[in-house]
Amino acid sequence: MTDRQKSSAFTLVELLVVIAIIGILAALLLAVVAQAKGKAQRTQCIGNLHQLGVGLQNLLANNHGYPVYRGSTNSDSPGSWVTQLEREGLGISQPAANFFETGEWRCPSARWYIKFSAGFTPVCYGYNAFGVVATGPRGISGLGLLGHLNPNTGTLAAIGESEVVAPGDLMAIADSFDGSVLFVRYDSARLEGYGNTLTRHQGRANVVFCDGHVESPTLQFLFEDTSDAALIRWNRDHLPHREKLAP
Repeated sequence: MTDRQKSSAFTLVELLVVIAIIGILAALLLAVVAQAKGKAQRTQCIGNLHQLGVGLQNLLANNHGYPVYRGSTNSDSPGSWVTQLEREGLGISQPAANFFETGEWRCPSARWYIKFSAGFTPVCYGYNAFGVVATGPRGISGLGLLGHLNPNTGTLAAIGESEVVAPGDLMAIADSFDGSVLFVRYDSARLEGYGNTLTRHQGRANVVFCDGHVESPTLQFLFEDTSDAALIRWNRDHLPHREKLAP
């Protein structure tokens, strides 16, 4: 081998350096691709909620009231709020059996880590039924959009449009992090066990408000902030009701 041939060949160290550089560039590229994919999925989820917000406005225009958590079978609006919104807000008179798993009801970023009970299908979006109180007995209307309970019949009457003091500040529908049809003020750490709560939208949640606009607040603001600005967004009377928080 001539001296020229020897000088033009890669040494082992040089080859390892090149491989390392290629590995670093590949890792950076994968991170950029993953970030772009996450952003695209978040944008699609925002679009989904925008469509649900349009449906909510259509329903309000016709009924002057919000979907109840669950309508009785003999009422004008039977079924869960999801079915009511699909039928009366989005104009699908005969929804398919699995409609809540497709289209604008499906967040492309949602991932579930637990095995749900037989017969239960997780949904991607939940309804602000109870307000700042995480859960509540069905005997009260709560501070959200659940509905007014008639104690004699056990049925729910819709929350009237005029009962929502500040539609632009009341959250209506948002990412469901536990797979239920409810959007409730849980401890975000508790929700991690259900799925990709913290990474689904890079530490944020997508929310459509009663006036139809969509925002993406942080999970900390939604679930842990106890300022008036954070709490009033759960309650239809536009008050924080800090006294109802768990001690």
